[in-house]
Amino acid sequence: MYLNCHTYYSLRYGTFSVEELCKLAQKNAVSSLALTDINNTSACLDFIKQAPKYGITPLIGIDFRNGVDQQYVGIAASNTGFRELNTHLATHLHQKQDFSPDAPELPECFIIYPLEKVMSRKKTRFRDNEFIGVSAESLRKLKFSKYLEFKNKLVLLQSVSFRSKRDYNAHRLLRAIDNNTLLSKLPKEEQASFSQQMFPEEDLLKEFDDFPYIIKNTRNLMQACNLNFDFGAERINRNLQVFGNNKTEDIKKLRELCYERLPKRYPEPTQQILDRLEKELKAITQLNFTPYFLINLDIVEYARSKNFPFIGRGSGANSIVAYIIGITNVDPIELDLYFERFINAYRNSPPDFDIDFSWKDRNEVTAYIFRKYENTALLTTYVTFKRRAVARELGKVFGLPKEEIDKLASGYFELGELDETQKLVLRYSALIEGFPNYLSVHSGGIAILHDSVYNYCATFLPPKGFRTLQIDMNVCEDVGIHKFDILAQRGLSKITDAIEIIKENQHEARIEDIENIQLFKEDPEINSLLKNGDCMGVFYVESPAMRGLLIKLQTQDYMNLVAASSVIRPGVSSGGMKEEYIQRHRNPEKRKEAHPILLEIMPDTYGVMVYQEDVMKVAHHFADLNFDDADVLRRGMSGKKYLQEDLLRIKETFRENCLKKGYEEYLIEEVWEQIASFAGYAFPKGHSASYAVESYQSLYLKRYFPLEFMVAALNNGGGFYDVETYLKEIKRCGGNIHPPCINKSDHPTVIYGKDVYLGFGYLKELELKSIQKLLENRQFFGEFRSFDEFIDRVELSIEQLSILLRINAFRFTGIDKHQLLWKAHFKLNKTKPKTSQAVLFKPPHKDYELPEFFYSELINSYDEIELLGFPLCSRFRLLKYKMQASVLAAELKTYVGKEVSIYGNLITLKRTATTTKRYMYFGTLFDKNDDVFDTVHFPNIAEKYPVRGKGIYLCRGIVVDELGYLSIQIKAIERQAILIDPRLAAPVY
Repeated sequence: MYLNCHTYYSLRYGTFSVEELCKLAQKNAVSSLALTDINNTSACLDFIKQAPKYGITPLIGIDFRNGVDQQYVGIAASNTGFRELNTHLATHLHQKQDFSPDAPELPECFIIYPLEKVMSRKKTRFRDNEFIGVSAESLRKLKFSKYLEFKNKLVLLQSVSFRSKRDYNAHRLLRAIDNNTLLSKLPKEEQASFSQQMFPEEDLLKEFDDFPYIIKNTRNLMQACNLNFDFGAERINRNLQVFGNNKTEDIKKLRELCYERLPKRYPEPTQQILDRLEKELKAITQLNFTPYFLINLDIVEYARSKNFPFIGRGSGANSIVAYIIGITNVDPIELDLYFERFINAYRNSPPDFDIDFSWKDRNEVTAYIFRKYENTALLTTYVTFKRRAVARELGKVFGLPKEEIDKLASGYFELGELDETQKLVLRYSALIEGFPNYLSVHSGGIAILHDSVYNYCATFLPPKGFRTLQIDMNVCEDVGIHKFDILAQRGLSKITDAIEIIKENQHEARIEDIENIQLFKEDPEINSLLKNGDCMGVFYVESPAMRGLLIKLQTQDYMNLVAASSVIRPGVSSGGMKEEYIQRHRNPEKRKEAHPILLEIMPDTYGVMVYQEDVMKVAHHFADLNFDDADVLRRGMSGKKYLQEDLLRIKETFRENCLKKGYEEYLIEEVWEQIASFAGYAFPKGHSASYAVESYQSLYLKRYFPLEFMVAALNNGGGFYDVETYLKEIKRCGGNIHPPCINKSDHPTVIYGKDVYLGFGYLKELELKSIQKLLENRQFFGEFRSFDEFIDRVELSIEQLSILLRINAFRFTGIDKHQLLWKAHFKLNKTKPKTSQAVLFKPPHKDYELPEFFYSELINSYDEIELLGFPLCSRFRLLKYKMQASVLAAELKTYVGKEVSIYGNLITLKRTATTTKRYMYFGTLFDKNDDVFDTVHFPNIAEKYPVRGKGIYLCRGIVVDELGYLSIQIKAIERQAILIDPRLAAPVY
């Protein structure tokens, strides 16, 4: 009998989940209720799925409000009614309009106006499907109002937002956060009444004993509602079912495309290739996945027409059909990609195609999809409250001082030293943690549906302007909406930008076809970079951990790189399989230790599970699970909630089958633990192969055009490392780094020959409009010939001009920057009229006699640190004290097993938890010659010698050789003092 129930998807208002609402209803013997979150339908489908488990008949709708001011509640009488409600809500959310007091005509819905609203507006006209909602609290008002005569229009409308006083307190805190106000100043009208709780249905009905017609009307309304959705195994595919005119034409088109494009991929196709092609086409047709392939092909062909680079990956990369027609560039025959990972007879969801585009192009591709396909929307993701962030927000709500808020948010405190208010903040932080805070956009998921998106939820409009569902990928998949993944990455832009920069900087250079991956795979010069871990800037393989893995594996071919791309993933590493794979790869004798059956199943990885489909292989061939269960096992290990119950059944079947085959208990448990430890984190082999293709493209550019490639990397946001680290790499490759120059630089970094000029965009505090003024003027009127001419042509404030002067951007004048700074203050006419016109007759500039200034490299470096964030000289030149006797990174191989001292400029430090819950660290540093070395800090040392921020460190430790990968096991590490800025030094009297 509850028609207005809220979950925590009534954002910053509700206080519990769908599951908790169902448990509450069960506890109070409520057999039917309506979930009506405030301006939100995120929880509706989940409620319909979960409610029957608790003996509840679910109704769904929306509580339409302007802020917290309730206008009316809409209840869906049917699936059509749910679509009407979603469309109505979406229209207002998109246009950011308030709801009018009267609902529009929604024939398949029931509209309930709260009695208080009806009375204040003196509303007397109601449609057949419109009612007046009366709560237990408003009954006394009804008794003395004319609306007592509207017997056929009165229904019970008891709101439910809390379970207890604790929930009510949490609600008030959420409202204070939403209003950005102190709890003590939260307006009464911004919070709900404490009476919005669920009581036993019997108690609620007693309140209405004198009004039996209200109970009758309410029951009639609830019984008139009937919605149907199928979930999980029962769901049907809701994606677009026909790409062209009809299914027959789609099937014919896909087959024709395959045989038309077959010669390009396989000039002389073998029978194995033809058989695989026919097997896939048959499965795709039978499972009605044809439109899914054609839509993905349409998307990538649009990208090709615009010369947008892309990478097709995911389980779909295991498909020979996808390879032949051009969705992917991964040959499943060459790589022996597992057919059943991509598709099998039991699968009712299409394979995954993750298509990566440049971050510069993704929006345009998305816009094309929205133009081409009518029923399209982005998927949402629920951004939840994190405990420390909540502690910070609640600290503000309670009016705590900033230092106390910082202490609570940091987590560094003793519970005994906290007062009652601070403890209250922590208590409610723990309660609110995990609540949805707001809806955001999924990183790349797009729904392209056969019917209206509003059949499933409402939508909202994020800043980029693409409508977005109010349900996430898990709910979508559960109801049969299978997303298309249109993703963005910077690696592709590095490649295309590098090619353009090469053409401009080296006009005569011959650039190989970047799609000619086979040429790159066979190039020993490129493979040498992999073997030596010389991969800075290269997509997916530049991190210290990956560099170390490549050296240990002595990676020097494509297949090995494919394996490495998956071996580095957390699950494989944490399960101990990474080390086992390395040992078996480097030492053929170790391969004999593999179980014969596992070695037979996975010969290319020496019997070690490396790829995601290895779960299916082992489950099917080792434990005799059918492909249906094997695929459920793979997906269930990835954390799919709706599959967790199936996992328990499959685990038991796995064990029983293995025992029947005579395997020993220890082996069964070991294999299961390996599956459990890594399945959710491993890559499919086709996915790894796609990444490896992009890595090889980057490696080609890195090897033959290192300077242009690194400039492209910088201009696309770098990668794993910071700007300073990439500049070191440019120097190591023979480039000359220059600070921004008025006549040479652009907004991004540019290169002329071997001279690299940092972009104006790296200058902190230099405004974009200042950069635009400078560049536009230079483009129209040519380079600046003097400082005076610059002042005449470009109008900048003294503050903006000072930034350019301090970075020495006017060094082409040959005048010391300190002199120019003084002149700028004298010469800059702050009152000159603003005009974009060139001055016809320039007034003569008066010069001033200035004292002689002395150049200081140290002052220059500190200006660079302040303006850029780093010095352009070596940080080693800033050391306060002379370096002691020490070794260099290039010499470490001669000191294996010995203790050394080495100075290093910290690049990055990675923290890792040990099995004892203590932390150890892995460091990467530059030596004074800009060569990289790595350090390992075990917990005892890490605690005794903490590393605090960037700087030069003196490292002492033992040189360790791990299969050719050298690192220093730290025994002591100490940060070195640097010279202070002379301008801050105390004057001498």
